[in-house]
Amino acid sequence: MPTDAHFYEPSRGHGLPHDPFNAIVGPRPIGWISSRSAAGHLNLAPYSFFNGFNYTPPIVGFASVGYKDSVRNIEATGEFCWQLATRALAEPMNASCAAVAPEVDEFELAGLTPAESRVVSVPHVKEAQVVFECRLTQTLQLQSAAGDKLETWMVLGEVVGVHIDPTLLEDGVYQTAAARPILRGGGPADYFEISQGQNFKMYRPS
Repeated sequence: MPTDAHFYEPSRGHGLPHDPFNAIVGPRPIGWISSRSAAGHLNLAPYSFFNGFNYTPPIVGFASVGYKDSVRNIEATGEFCWQLATRALAEPMNASCAAVAPEVDEFELAGLTPAESRVVSVPHVKEAQVVFECRLTQTLQLQSAAGDKLETWMVLGEVVGVHIDPTLLEDGVYQTAAARPILRGGGPADYFEISQGQNFKMYRPS
């Protein structure tokens, strides 16, 4: 690390034109989450804080800055779906993040088709090439190191059903780059796409 490295304490501000945190922790998978309210209204929204957290059973999670419709819906019904955001669906995914009233259907807003799921009652995006059907395991309100409650909620769910477009399987092996997944970068509008040309292999030491 150079001696003239830019250093800052987040609580005192970063001193840069744009907060670098999201750009450093990235690119990040997109948590494109579908849910249904207790009243039956569908919701579809992307979250930039998302990842997988366990193999067996498979558990995924996303964080919502603010107690938003997705969190409220999932706590009410105990179910949600995650859809893989790809380059072909980038614009509809972006359209689904519009700030609209809870009764507005983002599937319709983004021109997407709600498809019946196999295990959970929440529909998923028919056009998505990969879908996880999930059941809620935990909802956590995050807190600071000082113990102060934050206005951010983390939702964890067990994956109970997986849909994979067969064109993404080669000899039974899932081809990550074939779907052209997109990931969230830093700044107000940066995204990245995974391509096969960026692939390299590195095996764990034995």
